Amino acid sequence: MAVEILDESMRRIAPPDRSAEQLGSGYGGPGGPAEGPIWIHEGGYLLFSDINGNRRHRWEPARGVTIDKEGTANANGMTRDRQGRLVVCHHISRCVDREEPDGSVTVVAGNYRGMRFNRPNDVVVRSDGSIYFTDPPPRPPLTPANHFPEIDAAGVYRVSADLSRINMVIRSFVNPNGLCFSPDEKILYVNDSNAGRKLVMAYDVEPNGMPDLGSERLFCDMKGDRRPGGPDGMKVDVDGNLYCTGPGGIWVLNPAGKHIGTILDDNVPINMNWGDDDWSTLYFTGRTTLNRIRLGIPGIPVPSRAASK
Repeated sequence: MAVEILDESMRRIAPPDRSAEQLGSGYGGPGGPAEGPIWIHEGGYLLFSDINGNRRHRWEPARGVTIDKEGTANANGMTRDRQGRLVVCHHISRCVDREEPDGSVTVVAGNYRGMRFNRPNDVVVRSDGSIYFTDPPPRPPLTPANHFPEIDAAGVYRVSADLSRINMVIRSFVNPNGLCFSPDEKILYVNDSNAGRKLVMAYDVEPNGMPDLGSERLFCDMKGDRRPGGPDGMKVDVDGNLYCTGPGGIWVLNPAGKHIGTILDDNVPINMNWGDDDWSTLYFTGRTTLNRIRLGIPGIPVPSRAASK
């Protein structure tokens, strides 16, 4: 069994005998991790981060995996904005930046009220151009031993589309990690990968883009499952199903938060993104691997089609 079926609705996504394909291995040293996959639709290739290798890789169907960039300041999560520019979280330089078409780099978020971030981890861009990212505590070897926190919180941040304002919009997490929006962007999902929590929270989003903290609710609790793995990368499909790394593989949760199935994988999935021409292939990194699996419901394109209109 390659896909765990917990509800019949999971069969629309994948049958029980559907297996993932490994595209490469050996990234980030013995413990990895490989991270931050992002599909470049117009180029037909995937980029992903090798955190401890301090480099970015590119996977192309004809060439396999090659080095795309050396010296990434231990980059982690990546996404694209409305203009298709790459937006990247960096652990070592403690910032989020944007790569411009001319090769220059714009700092999206370099500090909060004069204090350096902990280690920006994962990032998503809303269709209005605003940028949201998580900032968990420093953690060697992903960060240097002398990399001490300056902000007394592990926050979730929102950067305005014009980069003029940075707000800490959520501060109740121990180790905020993956985040994503529902297809209509009315719900923000954020997970906490702390071993004592292992949960996904949901927030209604106000018209101004701020999460309504009064609407905070538990969407999924993974603590009871003792298999290897936990919440990290998250994405949604066009039907609103949430895909989140978790114990045993990639958990699939319906919009009500019911765990309907698991894409099983021994590589301990870390992060994921949709790709291919039809956005129906889920590319995911394991601790030291790159993998993919074809699914029956397409994901949300990045940049989103709504955002590019």
